[in-house]
Amino acid sequence: MKQIHFIGIGGIGLSALAKYLHNDGHKISGSDIKQTEITNDLATNFEAKVTIPHHEDAVDGVDSIIYSAAVRPNNPEYLKAKELGIELLSRKESLKSILGDKEVYAVGGAHGKSTTSAMLASVLPNSNALIGAISKEFGSNVRNYPNNKVVFEADESDESFLNSNPHLAIVTNVEPEHMEYYEYDEKRFYNAYKNFLSLANIRVINAEDEFLSSIDMESIKLYPSKDISNIEFVLVDGEPYTRFELLDLGIFEVFGFGNHIALDAALAVLAALKLGENVEDIRTNLLHYKGIKKRFDIVQNRENCVVVDDYGHHPTEIKVTMESLQAYKSLRNFTKLNVIWQPHKYSRTMDNLSAFVECFDGVDELVILPIWAAGELEVEIDLKGAFSRYTLLMADSITKEDGIVKIIRDGNVIREYSEGLISAFGAGDITYQVRGET
Repeated sequence: MKQIHFIGIGGIGLSALAKYLHNDGHKISGSDIKQTEITNDLATNFEAKVTIPHHEDAVDGVDSIIYSAAVRPNNPEYLKAKELGIELLSRKESLKSILGDKEVYAVGGAHGKSTTSAMLASVLPNSNALIGAISKEFGSNVRNYPNNKVVFEADESDESFLNSNPHLAIVTNVEPEHMEYYEYDEKRFYNAYKNFLSLANIRVINAEDEFLSSIDMESIKLYPSKDISNIEFVLVDGEPYTRFELLDLGIFEVFGFGNHIALDAALAVLAALKLGENVEDIRTNLLHYKGIKKRFDIVQNRENCVVVDDYGHHPTEIKVTMESLQAYKSLRNFTKLNVIWQPHKYSRTMDNLSAFVECFDGVDELVILPIWAAGELEVEIDLKGAFSRYTLLMADSITKEDGIVKIIRDGNVIREYSEGLISAFGAGDITYQVRGET
């Protein structure tokens, strides 16, 4: 048993490793810049001593340190650990030892990997799970069982998926992202995915993805336009479900709206079949999937007003969720869809600005909040000008009180939404704002 300290423990990825190692018998501690729901959960339910903010004394007496990609070399705990000679591992480096002797079912891709990972955990009910989001089925980003089978959400942003030891690899789609890490070298980026797939004994891919269709490796290939049919969106107690047929396997039903939901579920089903699960068990267990927090996450469900929180922070993700929102709006007979967007990172916003302008098409009113910097230096971007075609509000923040979403600028409430469909998009703190938790 080791005392393992996590610098940046409040992050969704690092917190998953901390919980997993705690359940594996290790003592854990950690630090972050602010207290959050995640740090509170770690302190309360996983006996973690959490230091807010970072302080060099937090590393006293620890055996090993795992730090997030956001941690800089001038971090006081990082510097102190170097001085004391404590083992320092990036999250990426730590995966080799954490997953090295496990049977890993790794899910990668530009979009949908959290959803597909959570679905795969549902249809492999006795597996461990390490997911980059909170699965509503088990209320965590981690699930533990006393075996070596692990569903793992594999991250391409820093090539850490190459350290995930995949026995099985699912890839949902491939689209250049995190290109600053790859020094804007597309060949290097695509080679990383090739290398990830080559590590696996079993590969399950979306064969209609342009890049994945070009890969010459033995794989289980899903052709969504041919293999998935009769897609239907239905409401079950006001909750969104997608019903579809897959090959000759019959009808499946899964939480969420959208063709992309059917695609993600189909990949999970094909993977589970290859791993020996019975198709009828898969059909039943897929119903246990209840969505993941911050992905089409219905945080208020009233007859006249529904509020959705969505983590979408890339135009492709937002576009497919907008399609789901429009379908949901129609089924609920709402007349208006209002959207609040908190852009995530200056680099991403600049690199994809024209696609962002297009992806909100069909919204009745668009509210844009300040860009969530995620550690980047501020860059001037004329969002008001870029989005001038929309009915637009520029705001500082939002909150939700008594079922009403309030839009705030200069300390004043400038708009209130109390009916219709309201959705918030972003990977920053907008999730807390739209829940009224800030």
